Amino acid sequence: MTAVLQINNSVFGDDGQSSQLADQFVAQLRERTPSASVTRRDLAAAPLRHLPAERFSAALTDPQRRTAEQAQEAAIADTVIEELEAADVLVIAAPVYNFNVASTLKAWFDHVARAGRTFRYTADGPEGLLRDKTAYIFVTSGGQYAGTELDFQVPYIRHFLAFLGITDVHFIRAEGLAMGEETSREALEAAGRRIDRLVA
Repeated sequence: MTAVLQINNSVFGDDGQSSQLADQFVAQLRERTPSASVTRRDLAAAPLRHLPAERFSAALTDPQRRTAEQAQEAAIADTVIEELEAADVLVIAAPVYNFNVASTLKAWFDHVARAGRTFRYTADGPEGLLRDKTAYIFVTSGGQYAGTELDFQVPYIRHFLAFLGITDVHFIRAEGLAMGEETSREALEAAGRRIDRLVA
């Protein structure tokens, strides 16, 4: 059975273009693979706290040695890591906000990056521990940044996922959504065709 983890981030909720593209992809994937299970986390509707020192410290403490307060702090980080570990397919809706990822997604990144659990440091440098996963990233933006020096988000996401060991990553872009109705329509249609090809 294929396990899918979908992470949405749009401040517009299910009406956000990134959310709609991610939902479209997951729906088509489930049609093709009816046995697939889907865990869906909406970080805009239920954001994680930006990682505070007490949660960071609690997460690194041996679970058998955590105080009650530390166990409570570490619980959410443990949960989001377990969701990611269990997933075969990672789907991230990633709207561009002020040239980069939403702060809610960055907070999720901070929670799932844990030394000794999702990556480790070796004599040869860091090694990602989350292998054999495929990621699909739905990037939407009002402007057009692909191939320019302002494309900060895609390289950052690619690098972060590789840091965790996830290197089979597909980016589906819909850009120029604030640059007129025709540009927006063409971008979304192109993204839809890309989804069709990926699912097929």
